[in-house]
Parts: sequence; structure tokens; C-alpha cells
Amino acid sequence: MKNTLIFTFSFAGILAGIVSAYVFGIKKPSLPPAFDPASNPYVSGIYSEGIIESEQTSGENTNMYPEVAGTVKEILVSEGEQVKAGEPLLRIDDSIQRATAEQQGSQAEAARAVLEELKAQPRKENLDVVTAQLVSAQASLKMASDTLQKDQTAYELDPRAVSKDALDTAINTAAVAKANLLVAQKQYDLTKAGAWIYDIQNQERQLHALEKAYAASSALLAKYTLRAPRDGVVLSINTIVGNYASPQGSYDAYTQGTDPVIVIGSSPTALNIRCYVDEILVPRLRLTSTMKAQMSVRGSNVKIPLEFVRVQPYVSPKIELSDQRQERVDVRVLPLIFKIGKSENVNLYPGELVDVYISD
Repeated sequence: MKNTLIFTFSFAGILAGIVSAYVFGIKKPSLPPAFDPASNPYVSGIYSEGIIESEQTSGENTNMYPEVAGTVKEILVSEGEQVKAGEPLLRIDDSIQRATAEQQGSQAEAARAVLEELKAQPRKENLDVVTAQLVSAQASLKMASDTLQKDQTAYELDPRAVSKDALDTAINTAAVAKANLLVAQKQYDLTKAGAWIYDIQNQERQLHALEKAYAASSALLAKYTLRAPRDGVVLSINTIVGNYASPQGSYDAYTQGTDPVIVIGSSPTALNIRCYVDEILVPRLRLTSTMKAQMSVRGSNVKIPLEFVRVQPYVSPKIELSDQRQERVDVRVLPLIFKIGKSENVNLYPGELVDVYISD
């Protein structure tokens, strides 16, 4: 009985193993790919990675960094918005610099007022005062001279008529009156001459220096407002109100690096492809205006013809694709710029990576 059970269980196990091997050995048909991988459309073509960017006459998208550091106070545009050259995009807190500029402006105005005061001399009221003082000194001299003449005549007729002490006093009084008239005349001439030319020149230089300081402060104040350098579209805003922005950019907590505060590109309808060709393949390139190229959009079966625009004649590290500056790489690439042909019902955005085949 015991041997029969053992035999039965053994047979059942073997049968289960055979069935399991058969079931798991059946191959299920593989799912069709979501899209066809990029293929070379040319008999002999060069593959390169490309990145979509705005159409530019030179360089890439405009990466904007503030020239001054501070807290972002106001963001005046939004991503995807069309902007005109000179339009304000972002404002940084400028309270301290604005107060400094206003102070220097007031100092320049005060210096200008002093200069105008110097140039307006002599003041009529001051001239009237010195004129009156001159007339008074002339009258005092005449009175002292008349008194002296009378005393001298009386003394000559009869020395006992006027004492010698009184005569001496009259002589001294006339001399003092004459000196006072001379002082009054000099004061009148000085007042009538106006401000000294050297005082005016010194004040003009002080005014010039203060105006330059005010102009410099005003120019620096204008830097606290970030303005569009050209017509375009706001592609990216990498900061928010309250964040700290500096000439190095805005801190990115995800990458722990810095990004441009604002990125501006051209119209979404005008896009280019910047292709990076490996330096090993560069000798195979035939850089002509009739060069053919085709772009494949990753994740789709879309293929778009490209039109050659120009070559950027500078071989650079491939890290430009990832912007990982600390990565050690040996691969260097030559950038080629192509214009994207018209394509319907395809969403393309700057910064998107694509596959490109270039006919050699």
C-alpha cells in the first residue's frame, strides 16, 4: 500500500512537470513596437544627435542673466508669451539703489543751484547795500573835510579860537573818513564784479562730477529691470518672486546648479536643429548648400526633411547636450545647423532631442 502511494505521487509529479514545461515553453507573440526606430534614409549617411532650438542668425537661444544681484520682486511675462525688444520682463528689488540715485540727483540739483547763484551775482539787493554804504562814506568824508577846513581857517585867524587838540581830532576824523570811503569803494567794486571765475569753475566741476555720479546710479538702477534684447518668445522662466537672482543665474534645487533666469527664442513657427557630428565623422561631411538631411522625432514615426543653414566652425565637447560641466568626456563634436521644413500636426519645442541622418 505504501509503495503504491509513493509511485502514484511520483507519477503525478512527473506529469505536472511535463505539463508545466509545455505551458511555459509556449512562446507568446511579441508586441509590435510603438514606433519604428530611426533608420538611415540614405545609401550612405551620417548619424548625429540634434537638439531643437529657436531660429537664430548666430549662436543659440538667448539666455538672460541679470547684471545685478537681488531678490526677484516682480515677473512681468509668462512662458510662451511674445515679447518686443526693450519690453520689461522681470524686476529685481531696487529700493536701496533707487534711494541712492535719488540722493545723488538731489545733490546734483543743489550744486546746480549754487552755480546759478554764482553766475547771477551781483545780486541787486547786495549792490544796493554797498551803494548806500559808498554814499554814506562819501558824505562822512565831506562832513569831516568841511569840519577840518573850518577849524584850520579859524586856527589860522586866531590860534586861540580852536584848541590844538580839537584841530588834531578834526584832522584824524578826516583821515578815517577818507579810509572808510576807500574801503566802501573797494567793497562796491568787489560786489559789482560778481563771483570769482575760479569759484564758478570749481562749482561747475563739482556739478559735473555729481551729474556723472547720478547718471551712473541711474544706469545701475536700470539694470534692476531685465528687458528683452530682441523680439521673440519667452521659452523658459527659471525663477519665482522672492527667489534670489545673480549674474550667475538662478539656483536650481533639482540639478543643484544655476540656470538662466529667462530664456528667449524666436517664434515657434521658426525652428532650427543643431546637430552634433562626432569628430571622427567630420571628414565625411560635404558642406554644400544642397546637403540633404532628415530628422526623426523620438517616440514617433515622424520624419521631417531638413535644409542646411550653416556650420559652426568650432569643435566642442559633447557635454553641450547634457550641460554636465563636471563630466569627463573625450568625444568632441562639430555643430551643424539645419532649418526644419514644414510639417503638419507635429508638436516641436526648443530643447527637444531628435535623431538626424545627414547625407554624405
